[in-house]
Formats: sequence, structure tokens, C-alpha cells
Amino acid sequence: MGVKIREIIPENAVEKVTLESLGGKAIALDAYNALYQFITIIRGQDGRPLMDRRGRITSHLSGLFFRTINLLKIGIKPLFVYDGRPPELKKATVEERSERRQEAQKLYEQALAEGRIEEAQKYAKQAATLNEFIVESSKKLLSLMGIPVVQAPSEGEAQAAYVAMRGDAYASGSQDFDSLLFGSPRLVRNLSIVGRRKLPGRKEYVEVEPELIHLNNLLQSLELSREQLIDIAILIGTDYCEGVKGVGPKTALKLIKTHGSAEKALKALGKTLEVEPAEIRYIFLNPEVTANYKIEWREMDQEGVKRMLCDEHDFSEERVEKALKELEESIKKTKGVTSLDQWF
Repeated sequence: MGVKIREIIPENAVEKVTLESLGGKAIALDAYNALYQFITIIRGQDGRPLMDRRGRITSHLSGLFFRTINLLKIGIKPLFVYDGRPPELKKATVEERSERRQEAQKLYEQALAEGRIEEAQKYAKQAATLNEFIVESSKKLLSLMGIPVVQAPSEGEAQAAYVAMRGDAYASGSQDFDSLLFGSPRLVRNLSIVGRRKLPGRKEYVEVEPELIHLNNLLQSLELSREQLIDIAILIGTDYCEGVKGVGPKTALKLIKTHGSAEKALKALGKTLEVEPAEIRYIFLNPEVTANYKIEWREMDQEGVKRMLCDEHDFSEERVEKALKELEESIKKTKGVTSLDQWF
């Protein structure tokens, strides 16, 4: 879900950037966030995801391969951080999301059977979920591509923030703002979905561009501490607690500005939460992360990539080879190297 704080982020704290301006920088991408985007967006007109001849979903592999190739062509060095075991407080949220997806799947099948294609598309996206095959096959593809994978002990966004805080990456990459709450010095959004995109439920399209948010600039603009930004999230609602009914981002900002903390704001409102604010705040300030990771971009196994995508999952050999060739030519031109191996 992610914390809904976009509407209180001042425009002067959001820097519109180009992909090219991020060239040469390592970005710690929230893998689950990216995979959900791919399996949600990359679908047929009837809402079905891409599949191979054995009925296995391949939307995520398509998005992961071609998007990563595009990032590498520009010189961006992506690394993907995978979720581990979620905190105990997130259990209810995980179960609720699962129930919503199951209900959406039923509505999708019903709409499809009745020929309501537009509704079917909507429900199909809501039903999108990750399973073991999607996660493991994505890791295998990244390994063949020579892209680093970091396994988080718990929240992927917390681990990505930690990697960026240590200086092993320039920024976190995610659509959600939780990375900032976890302390990432920079957050890059829209890295996986740049381009023309249809607005949900409408027949309009918008151009999606990358945006960069510096945590310090954001806190200075809002005149808040990181703890107070977390407290705003607590009042609105996080993955660990629902928040206060009827309190949105602007109201939460006003409450924290006035009272200074979530506890004092709740007291003024005469409200309580199911979870103590201090417990939620602790998760964001002291998340379970690990320093036991290795970040190394290796030589790409081009033949292995082609075997996996084309032989195992029925991708067009022509398209895959074209993408690999374009990457090699781009790297030769921009890096002055004579082969793809040398760049890695």
C-alpha cells in the first residue's frame, strides 16, 4: 500500500529528473514494488497477464528484462532488494490484501464471462499477486543478467533505505514513500514506469517522468523532523496500523505541527490506536536490516538469458537479441569499451 503522503510533499521538494541524469548511479530498487507494477500493467486487453505455453505468468519477466536493459543502456546500475519476513504488526494488512485480491479475482472471472472487458481489466489489476514462481524466476533472470540481488531479512524498502544510507546506492527506487520514513537519503519514483500511461478508470494518458526526493530537503520544506514525518504517517495509517478515521495527510500535518507528536495529537483528538505510536515509530527508525550483502555487477550471461526467456518462456528470440544488441552498442558508445563483458 505505502504511506499516502504525496499531497503534503511540496513541489519544491520534488525534483523532476531525466533517466540520463541518473547515469552512473546505483539505485536500490524495491523488487516487490517493481514486480507488482509489471504484473499489474503488462496485460492483454482482456486483463490476462502474459503467459508461456505452460500457462506460467511471464509479465514480470518481460517488464524486468526490457526495463532493466533500458536502465543499463543509460548507465544506471540497478540492484534489486527483495522482501523477507514481514513484521508481526503487518500480518493483518497482509491478510486483508490477500482477501481483497481473492474477491477481485472472482469479480474478474465473472466480468470476463459476461463480456464486460473494461471492468474485467480493472478487476484483473486488483487481483494481481506475487507467488513463489514469480519471485524465484525474477531472481534467476537478474542473476543471469549479472544484476545484484539483496535479500532483506524483513521489509525490502527498509533494506533498500539502509543500502542507500550506507552509501552503497545513490538512492532507493520505489513508488511508495515508505523508503523516506525508513531513512533513505534519496527516493527515485517512476523509475520502472517511465513513459505514456493510462489513468486508472479513464480514457486519458499522462506522461510519467522520474522524480527525485531528497529526504533532508523534504524535512526542511515541511519544517519537520523525520520522527514527525513518521508520526504524520501513523495518524494517516500505515501497513502496521489503520490510523485515525477521517484524518488525511493535510489534517495530519496540521496536527503534528500543532501538537508535535502522534501521542499528543491523539490525546487532543480524544482518539486511540490499536497499536501504540511508539511501536510503529520504532519499526521505521530501527527496522530489521542486514549488512550481510554483496553488491557486484557481473558479466551478463547472454546465452543463459536467451535460453531462459526464449526456450523456457516463449519470448521472441528476435526481440531479446535486439535488446541485448542495443545494450552492447550503447555501452560501447558511452563507456568506450569494446565488449559488454568489460563494462560489467
